[in-house]
Formats: sequence, structure tokens, C-alpha cells
Amino acid sequence: METLNPTAPTIDNKEQKEENWDLVMRPQSHLLDIDFKDLWRYRDLLYMFVKRDIVTVYKQTILGPIWFFVQPIMTTLVYIIVFGRIAGISTDGIPQPLFYLAGITLWNYFADCFNQTSDTFTQNAAIFGKVYFPRLIAPLSKVTSGLIKYLIQFSLFLAVYVFYLFQDVGIEAHLTILWVPYLVILMAGMGLGFGIIFSSMTTKYRDLKFLITFGVQLLMYATPVIYPMSTLDGKMKELIGLNPIAYIIEGFKYSFLGAGEFSLAGIGYATGFTLTLLAMGIIIFNKVEKSFMDTV
Repeated sequence: METLNPTAPTIDNKEQKEENWDLVMRPQSHLLDIDFKDLWRYRDLLYMFVKRDIVTVYKQTILGPIWFFVQPIMTTLVYIIVFGRIAGISTDGIPQPLFYLAGITLWNYFADCFNQTSDTFTQNAAIFGKVYFPRLIAPLSKVTSGLIKYLIQFSLFLAVYVFYLFQDVGIEAHLTILWVPYLVILMAGMGLGFGIIFSSMTTKYRDLKFLITFGVQLLMYATPVIYPMSTLDGKMKELIGLNPIAYIIEGFKYSFLGAGEFSLAGIGYATGFTLTLLAMGIIIFNKVEKSFMDTV
């Protein structure tokens, strides 16, 4: 008769000890959880998504990446004719091409981040339903690819800026130009925050995606892109001051052109707004990603 050794490990215990998983997925402990190690582990996927966004959009076009320059140039020309010549809106003594291009460059980055990330769940539903990866990779790739587009358009702005510097038209840079990278980060964070909130909502309410583009266009008119804050006064200035993007655009223009104003209190307000927006976005995003496949 065979005797059993009570100290010997059972088969289940042996298998449990020998198991060495490469990846262990656990439920989130709370809705603000962000696994940064997991995001870093999938950085190659982020790179692939960014490359896809940049290459595929203009791959079969004649002009290719030149469209990155065509869009702000054409928009600037339209603004010069409509708002500069016809409406006669002041530009604080700054040459109209430079004034409008300064606002358009930064605004386009925010609008691109917002519009692109707002369709995260519906656009990537097929991938999300088959393969695991950190879902935040998808909206982060849109923000990163948008940053590349922004840098290309920013180089156009710098070229025009240097040209007018030699024309002696009264523009001057300030030390606040060192704040510009931070202002760009704020724009990215704000676009990402709005985008993932609306992306989470469009999984159930598809009508919202039709309102986003229209809403972004309306928001631009509530932001000093085509006009300086100095032309506003009273209640209108207070109303526009509720828009945190206004302080970012004004700070950017002041740093390069010397026109407008750079408000540290306004930048602080924009920072607090962005952090709050991102926190809300992450909470809603983490909640929706658990069950969005049932409704998308």
C-alpha cells in the first residue's frame, strides 16, 4: 500500500509554482488608475499608430505632406480677406499674416487633438474587441501625431516670423517665449481631455460626433484667434476670459509678437482647468472601456 507524504506538494501546487506569466491583467482598483509601466511597455505600438496617422492620411495624395502647409496658408489668406479687409478687425498693429498665423498654428493643434481623440472608441472598436493593449495608447497616438503636424506648421510660422523681423514692423519677442512649450502641453492636455470625454459619450450617443466639429468651430470665435483681447472690454472681455484657451493663445502671441498680454493668473487658471478636465476624462474613459463593446 502506497503511503502519501503530507509534506510533498500536490500536482496543483507544482503547476502553480511553475507558472510564470509574461502578462497578468488585473481589474483596476479605482477609476483614476493609469498603468504607466504598461503604457511604456507598448511604446512600439504607440509609434506604429503615430506612423499610421502621419503616413496613411496623405499617402495617396499628390502634394503629400505639403498639405500641412497648405491648410494654414489658405486659412490665413481667408482671414486676411474676411476679417482683416472686409470686417476691419484690429490686429494690434501686427502684420495680418503673422497675427493670424500665430493664432491658427496653436488653435489647429487643439482642434486636431479634440476631433481625432473624440472618435477613439468607435474608430478602434474592431481592434479593441480582439487584442489587448492599454486603451489610452489610441488617443495618445492622436495627440503625438498632432504634435508632429503642429511642429511642421510651427516651422512655417517661424519662417514668416523671421521674415517680418527683418522688415522692422515693431514685433519683438519676450522672455515669456520660454513658456511656449508649456503652453503647447496645455493645449495638448486640453484637447486630450475633451476628446476622451466625448469619445466615451459617443459610444452611446452617436449624435454627439456630428456636433463636435461644429462646436469646435464655434469655440474658436470665443477664443482670440482672429482678434486680440485688447479690442474687448466690459462684460464681453469677462465672458471670453472664462475660456482657458484664450490665455494660452494670448500668451503665445505676446511671447513672439509683443502684442496682447501674458497673464500668469490666466495660465494658472488654464492649468487647473486642464488637470481637472484630464482627471474627469480618465475617470469616464476607464469606466466606459470596460463595457463599451456592448454598445458601440
